[in-house]
Amino acid sequence: MSDIIRRDPRAEWIARNRLHPLHAAMQPVQHSWMGPNGVIRKNVHGVGFIGPNGIKRIDRSGAQQGGSAKRTAAVEVQLPLHQIAAPAFYINVVPDMVGGRLSSHDRDLLGLARQLAGSDGAVLAVVFGDHKESAFATAGVDRLLVLEGHAFDGYSPEQRVQGLRAVDNQFNPRHWLLPDSRSGGGELGRRFAASLKERPATRVWQIKGDECIGRAGAGQEDLARPLPRLVLAAAECADPVSETRHEVLPVELSTALARSLPRIEDLGAVAVDPAAIPMAEAEFIFSGGNGVKDWALFHQTAAALGATEGASRVAVDDGFMARDRQVGASGTWVTARVYVAVGISGAIQHLQGIGACDKVVAINLDPGCDMIKRADLSVIGESAAILQALIAAVEAYRNGAKRDAA
Repeated sequence: MSDIIRRDPRAEWIARNRLHPLHAAMQPVQHSWMGPNGVIRKNVHGVGFIGPNGIKRIDRSGAQQGGSAKRTAAVEVQLPLHQIAAPAFYINVVPDMVGGRLSSHDRDLLGLARQLAGSDGAVLAVVFGDHKESAFATAGVDRLLVLEGHAFDGYSPEQRVQGLRAVDNQFNPRHWLLPDSRSGGGELGRRFAASLKERPATRVWQIKGDECIGRAGAGQEDLARPLPRLVLAAAECADPVSETRHEVLPVELSTALARSLPRIEDLGAVAVDPAAIPMAEAEFIFSGGNGVKDWALFHQTAAALGATEGASRVAVDDGFMARDRQVGASGTWVTARVYVAVGISGAIQHLQGIGACDKVVAINLDPGCDMIKRADLSVIGESAAILQALIAAVEAYRNGAKRDAA
């Protein structure tokens, strides 16, 4: 196995949060401490380990205790398993699954479904087509229904509504939850509501008992109404599930779906210039800071990746990037699925601006900077060499894809 240390941001957060139920399990065992008279005291019961024959061995190398001889990875947290053998009712969720994975909006929606399900109900996630998600268990999904087939590929709202109608007839859920987003959930939810002849609650950000509260008046007012069966929820409608894991038992439809004749033909995605995408709407941002010395290479890398360019305030003040490209509390708050920070140390204003990003990749020379601590993946090294290697890897991948297609 590799000796590379892998960070677990969630385990680190639990270790800092004294109110978390798993906080005590994440604390390192104290083996020595200084007494009131300045004498170092040792815990003789904590030093050592149990051998294969049940005999306690003394370890003075520090390897078993995570000392200087060898660092150990973070302790893997085993969350309690939540099982529902016979659900009293279902709360159905239709996540957007942009890129085949759960977004932060989807996880908020599943957290809201978990609240509505309580201890007797089950959360049923309905997913269209192939997906790449492997963390349904920690997101709060009790049952998983995957509707596969070429009919659901691309933009197919009519076929998806027909699939949701079949799920509704079979499981008769207490509530339907869909994200009120521009990624497809908002349109699909309204089409589904029209098909059911039900009035949905839209832009919902809070549910209290039998009442829900949604945004109205261009987001300036709150509208309270009785909780309907179909809810289109906004982002941050609830806290995502973090303290339990679930079974994710697969379920299937009892009847086969007939393919409907589509009125809309999907011609595929249209190529868009990444520079024309507003920063607040970009899903892939390649951002540079004071550590970037070769800006021509930076622009070349962003073009090779097809990413929208961003910058820190220092880079904008120095004139390397336009003011509308500035990311942070004093610039633009971004919600990208992938945010790559090149040579950005991570000032508090910048970290606030990328707080809603799903995945953060940091390229920096300083392994102790705040951006490295915030990142999900870190690369320590000279940015110019890393960017050149990245361009070469992208070109090799594309050339291989062209050969396979030929």
